[in-house]
Amino acid sequence: KGEKSMTKADIVENIYEKVGLSKEESSRIVELVLELMKETLVTGERIKISGFGNFVVRKKRARRGRNPQTGDEIEISARRVLTFKSSPILKKVLNEQ
Repeated sequence: KGEKSMTKADIVENIYEKVGLSKEESSRIVELVLELMKETLVTGERIKISGFGNFVVRKKRARRGRNPQTGDEIEISARRVLTFKSSPILKKVLNEQ
């Protein structure tokens, strides 16, 4: 409750203010970086950003589960999930606050 979130628009605004590019150029860069990341992850390739962390797509097998509302047994289909593991440097910075 009350947690603040940084949005894509906030990232664009920060680039605009700190780098001096126009808002249009800043927005284009953010869009291109996110699209490149998405395309890379879709292929199953990991993204490693030094000093920040790793984004990894993991495959989960199909498995039996239960519907929490009814208790009925259900089949949970195989799927891919995205995980993020922060680097030791980022972990240290987060815990210095």
